[in-house]
Amino acid sequence: MDACLGTDLLEDPQWLVTFGLVYVLLSWLFGSYTLLRLPRLSGAQVLMRLGMAALASTLLVVLAYWALSLPPTFTLGHRRTQVLLLAWLSLWALATRLALRRMVRHRQPRFPSLLEKMESQQQRLLPALLAEEALTLEDLPWADGLSVQRQLKRGADVAVALLLLLAAMPLMALSGLLIWLEDRGPVFYVQERSGWMGQVFRLYKLRTMRLASPDVPATWTIQGDTRITRVGSFLRRVRLDELPQLLNVLRGEMTLIGPRPERPELEHDLEQRIPHYRKRHWMPPGLSGWAQVCAPYDASVEEAELKLSYDLYYLRHWSTGLDLLILLKTIKTVLKARGR
Repeated sequence: MDACLGTDLLEDPQWLVTFGLVYVLLSWLFGSYTLLRLPRLSGAQVLMRLGMAALASTLLVVLAYWALSLPPTFTLGHRRTQVLLLAWLSLWALATRLALRRMVRHRQPRFPSLLEKMESQQQRLLPALLAEEALTLEDLPWADGLSVQRQLKRGADVAVALLLLLAAMPLMALSGLLIWLEDRGPVFYVQERSGWMGQVFRLYKLRTMRLASPDVPATWTIQGDTRITRVGSFLRRVRLDELPQLLNVLRGEMTLIGPRPERPELEHDLEQRIPHYRKRHWMPPGLSGWAQVCAPYDASVEEAELKLSYDLYYLRHWSTGLDLLILLKTIKTVLKARGR
């Protein structure tokens, strides 16, 4: 072990201490210290969070090695040393977390309920089986206003939204021209949606439907909806119509990842018919979300309840790692043109 670490690390142990502290900080940042509060995390989720911490630690070491122009003899910059250290740290962290979770479950022995099985296996929470006190605002990871993960989420929202908006300007201009050429109507569509804690805001989209009278009541968008234009059909499949919502993200009305905002006029009925529906407002609405990558578009009360089950799971298990997973799934959906 000593030969692998090298004399520079043994003579200057502050490098090892710094590396260890960075790993601990990133482990906390990516949510791997939530097992006692969230003992329902599956083994795959634990491994994913540990893996994210290990990968981020490696990238930081490589960046520091390059930025500080450290000599080739600096052993911590060697790939073999990084793999060895991260392997030991990850195994130790995994063993510790599994032992702690085993202790918690041993103190409270009971058979898993149907709700817990669904939460673990299907990664969703069925509203009809969820007791009112089983999911409270204070229990959510988002409730901690001083959380580093929460501040990181906002910073990432602004940075990524700016980059995407600048990169997408040519696509948005071309899409707007095609929309106008098809029926000479307005390019953008502005609609009121319910946001964080139920606050109403104006959501921006590229128009994909034919113009309708303002007094026409709100209805679900269904498969093969005749109101959708030809250009709109393509934009919805690749989700280019959602790009103007990056402005909502920059204004703080939305986030990149979170429960999708719904129209207030539809929500009034849904709140009466679906338990816990208002709880989806406990996090800012997102451009994409766990429900969007796991379930189809909702066109009925039953499908809205299905999507809510994924939103509730997201509320309880939100973390930076889960947001990154949703982002990757969203990119996959866009590339496969699975929008509707």
